[in-house]
Amino acid sequence: MRDLDTLPKAHLHLHFTGSMRVATLVELAEEAGIRVPAALTDADPLRVPASQRGWFRFQRAYDAARAVVRSERAMRRIVREAAEDDAAEGSRRLEIQVDPTSYAPFVGGLTPALEIVLDEAAEASARTAVEVGVIVAASRTRHPLDARTLARLAAKYAGDGPGGVIGFGLSNDERRGTTSDFAAAFRIARRAGLAGVPHGGELEGPEHVREVIAHLKPTRLGHGVRAADDPDLLARVVDAGIVLEVCPASNVSLGVSQEPADVPLRTLLDAGAHVALGADDPLLFLSRLTDQYRIAREAHGLDDDALAELARASIRASLTSETSKATMLADVDAWLAPEAS
Repeated sequence: MRDLDTLPKAHLHLHFTGSMRVATLVELAEEAGIRVPAALTDADPLRVPASQRGWFRFQRAYDAARAVVRSERAMRRIVREAAEDDAAEGSRRLEIQVDPTSYAPFVGGLTPALEIVLDEAAEASARTAVEVGVIVAASRTRHPLDARTLARLAAKYAGDGPGGVIGFGLSNDERRGTTSDFAAAFRIARRAGLAGVPHGGELEGPEHVREVIAHLKPTRLGHGVRAADDPDLLARVVDAGIVLEVCPASNVSLGVSQEPADVPLRTLLDAGAHVALGADDPLLFLSRLTDQYRIAREAHGLDDDALAELARASIRASLTSETSKATMLADVDAWLAPEAS
């Protein structure tokens, strides 16, 4: 079996705070004089039920981690280390999601917060073997007008080169808010040429996926595994070419699937779905990008040819240039060549 850390791939579902290293969290907390929950530092992945109470526990831990990020230096460090960690496991493209709202008070506002992330993404792209793109993500827990504000900010910085925003997302608890209320924000983003990459279909079932598709018109869907519950919906997703950003370790940690083998990866692939594996929040789930490919290999029985195709799907679904995609795809072919085994 080939080394999965050397498989060229793209990482399309990673959250800014959730990408933080545990050691970085501890150091930043000490500097700020903040005590963080033991659940964030005890070397055990978070495991909660797929319920409102379970999400509350997850969100409380996530908020505690976010609270230690209180300076430009800390924000830059998170982006830089995320790129370095991706480079160490063969990722050639990282598209990191950030909601600048929580960090804005510490750096002078929403615009400076986004500019810091964009500038460091460009720096990290130049220093590592990883292209780093930035997705601005609104939260379902805030008012839809806040999402419009973020969409306008994202549109102002839209661009596929270094220092540009490439997409617009919607995250947090899928059970919160009304999906259609966020449609205006996504229209603003689309008019600016930004890809729509909202979450949907992890905690909620097929009907939620239908709502997201109808109102937000996604290019990619964060998670989307519950589409497997409805063959007709899954066929529609496949026909529409909507890419599913599947995060197996996240599904288990958040109680959507009991075990890695229960994640419907095979069902999605057998239906012809375009799947890009992602780590979501490694800080809480203690599972990075290569681990998702390892789950696909060990829990779902995918051989190296199938794993290489998953990597190709992630590259094709990335929001980079066609030239970069061609180079990355050629590198996947080289990884799969007999002499590479």
